[in-house]
Amino acid sequence: MRNKFAVVWMWLFLLPLAFDFKGAETASKAIQILLTVPSIGAGCFLLLIAPRFARRSRMRTIITSLFLLTMIGSVATQVLQGNDSGNYMRVILPFVLMLLGYFVGCRPWDSQRLEQLERAMYWSMIASLVFSFGFGMATGGGLDSVRFRIVSVTFLCLQALLLHEFVVAKRITKFTVLLFLATIVIELLSVTRSLLVGTVLLFAYATWLAAPSIKHLFTAGLRAILILSLLGAMAAASAAFFPTVAEHWVQRMSFAKDTESGRDPTTITRLAEMKDQYDQTTASAFSTIVGMGYGHDYRYSPTYLPDLAGQFSKKDFYAIKEWAAGHNFWVYQFFAGGLLFGLALPIAVLWALWRGSMAYRSWRHRAADALYLPVLGRALLVVAALPATSIGGNPLGNRFSGVVFGVALGLLVASYARIAHAMRVRAAETAAQQARGRRPYTHAPNAPGAVPPDLRPHEEPLPEILPTHASSAPGLSHGQGRHEPPPGASTFAPNA
Repeated sequence: MRNKFAVVWMWLFLLPLAFDFKGAETASKAIQILLTVPSIGAGCFLLLIAPRFARRSRMRTIITSLFLLTMIGSVATQVLQGNDSGNYMRVILPFVLMLLGYFVGCRPWDSQRLEQLERAMYWSMIASLVFSFGFGMATGGGLDSVRFRIVSVTFLCLQALLLHEFVVAKRITKFTVLLFLATIVIELLSVTRSLLVGTVLLFAYATWLAAPSIKHLFTAGLRAILILSLLGAMAAASAAFFPTVAEHWVQRMSFAKDTESGRDPTTITRLAEMKDQYDQTTASAFSTIVGMGYGHDYRYSPTYLPDLAGQFSKKDFYAIKEWAAGHNFWVYQFFAGGLLFGLALPIAVLWALWRGSMAYRSWRHRAADALYLPVLGRALLVVAALPATSIGGNPLGNRFSGVVFGVALGLLVASYARIAHAMRVRAAETAAQQARGRRPYTHAPNAPGAVPPDLRPHEEPLPEILPTHASSAPGLSHGQGRHEPPPGASTFAPNA
């Protein structure tokens, strides 16, 4: 269905939550509602005007079923456990937005709509980066206090898109380079080790994704070493220009040595949080199966109290009680949904990443000009930012990150389904052509050697593997030369 306001709904769906922030409950609640309601409304409008798939896809069915199992299971657990309804709604909202984003992205949009959707997501993440940094610095205080507020919730998602441009697509412009350098500066100012680890992991993943063979991997590895060397030189220059930041990094790295237990307090608190969540969940067979529910209270496990000596008093330690989504995404999913409902979403994300990555590498090697292949590559990098973000915190603890991850997962699944269908069509046609070349055939159905209609090759099961000459598949190639970028190859970055 044609709708001239579709692009408006896309921007209203993604942009408002880019300015989401956490503040005092009395001051920020109304603003957060005003940011969330337009996003949900625009997402619903997009679902009403979005096209529908005409055929089924096994991957789409599995991912959607696992996602719905998580969401429906959260309601069941909430009813069974009787948690505070307000806390439940606050924690589950990013997951609801992710589901909405998934349904919006998992549609057979045409190339123009895909370009508009990706551009809206890209510039919304840039807006979030600028707003988070500006809002964090405007709150005042030293580096120790503002470093927690200057990092956007989709920081690694934006870096993942830029890494796709540099490593996979090999497109480097002045604007994208400056933008990536800005993210590195913010990363250094935040003095956050998990962000650096996430960036390195995304860089390694992009290098592996762009190299479908050993020869390509060697070439991509050399290019990666060169880029890392440049980033290292920039980090050294930043340390020379900003000695205060360098001192904070040195203190951060050696902080564990100054504690009484000799262990890093941040790591210990994360372990204590996970241990309490695990103990609560496994306390009974019932909670192990259905979980404790989203928004359920958790504390720090007393097992780690000796390791926090000098950091917390015993009274303060036992006074800690949290209900927000836990810092560890994987453990919290088990805590909230148990074995029955909690593991479905992590399995869906990991399986989509694995299945999409293996298919992308194969298709990139044999059909580099495949339609929707660039969309699949960018979606894979953004979804890969979810496990990378989980190193330092819960990637679905914020509303905007939920929308972005949902749209990226939907684009991944939809692009995979469309390319896989084109591959199956080409495989069937190749098999039919080979069969006609091997077997004698006449138009008379009863002539000797004729192939009965019910046994012709196009009736055989269609494999999902890539055929040898898949680039000529109908609906697969975009009609350009193999050395020219396919449609959507550069849909969001300006040619600066």
